[in-house]
Amino acid sequence: MRTERGRAVLRRLIRYSDKIFGLSRKVVLEVSDRRRLPRIPTRVFVKLGLVLFWARLGSLNALRQTGGSRFWKDWLRRKMPSDDSVGRVVAGIEALDLRKGLHQIYFRLKRNKALNGIGRLSVAVLDGHETHASYLRHCPGCLNRTVRTQAGDRVQYYHRNVTLMLLGEKVRMLLDVEAQRPGEDEVQVALRLLERVIAMYPSAFRVVLGDALYAKAPFVNYLWTHRKYVLIVLKQQDRNLYEDAVALFKLHEPTSARYRARNCLWWDVTDLTSWPQVETPMRVVRSTETYTVKRQASKECEHGTTEWMWVTNLPPVLAPTGLVVRLGHARWDIENYGFNELVNGWHADHVYKHDAGAIEAFYLLTFVAFNLFHAFLVLNVKPELRAAKTDKFWACVMAAEVYRTAQVRSP
Repeated sequence: MRTERGRAVLRRLIRYSDKIFGLSRKVVLEVSDRRRLPRIPTRVFVKLGLVLFWARLGSLNALRQTGGSRFWKDWLRRKMPSDDSVGRVVAGIEALDLRKGLHQIYFRLKRNKALNGIGRLSVAVLDGHETHASYLRHCPGCLNRTVRTQAGDRVQYYHRNVTLMLLGEKVRMLLDVEAQRPGEDEVQVALRLLERVIAMYPSAFRVVLGDALYAKAPFVNYLWTHRKYVLIVLKQQDRNLYEDAVALFKLHEPTSARYRARNCLWWDVTDLTSWPQVETPMRVVRSTETYTVKRQASKECEHGTTEWMWVTNLPPVLAPTGLVVRLGHARWDIENYGFNELVNGWHADHVYKHDAGAIEAFYLLTFVAFNLFHAFLVLNVKPELRAAKTDKFWACVMAAEVYRTAQVRSP
């Protein structure tokens, strides 16, 4: 594939997705919506949504402006519907059908041995994310909070969700998302998400990573009953487990090691029962890391030190100290390669239609497009073509294919 003939990249992505994942037959055609007598098939709106995110168009208005492109005639086999119709129909799409499409993508990646985990462990990471907030617009699915401003207290409306991502050496996959409801905290949402995910993907992961917010007994016990391990950031200094671990660290000599370009001192204590609400003994790993940063302005090198502590029930035989440290830092992948990329590159936080069903459906469509896009780049495009080219480059090439044949008429 030659980048100078980049007008074909989007079509190649579609052909690759059809061949490997059965995109048209097993993902797009399986999606339905709640209309009784639809004049326009649901598959048209699913296809529009996928290209909307692949080309990073950013809004339904921008999508509508490309309606005269010959690409749509080949891809949709019909005229593009209005942006109002797109928002209305996507709001009625069955989220379960989109989740089945994500399962199809997972199944094919797993079968092709693309989801290889980290250190021979299948790993998932959970985290919460706030998609948007507004003082004016709201819907029945909005959460609300009171914000103090200079003009007085104001009610702010927002949407928040919990996302689960599978981690790997090459391919990361956004697996599912669950919206937070009024009166719930993040851990309750995560438990509801895990209940559905474990039922659909019983062997997709063995270890779940989370930040300090997930250091709660119900969360750990739920995963332990389903034979899953946890690895959570430990920050609560008033917790008995934290105090006992710190006391035991003083009795053990640390192990000198290196993680990436950092000099580390590692402590590892096991069989801790200072968390009586948890049904299994826990293990605490501490890592003190020294690094060097060269400042661009002064060209001087500065030394810094950070300290991390994680609590886990992974046995040392299954996960040595070095692997625990590596997994602990891998928790940031959902921020760096998940939320950060979705917001800044994929416009996933844009409110295409302010409706709880539409927000969930567009988010799941983003997941489908995200997973297919990265699988295509990593598994299909040759490394010499990917070298020195960012994801944004490929997105611009795909957008150019859509815009290239768009008709421009004088008023």
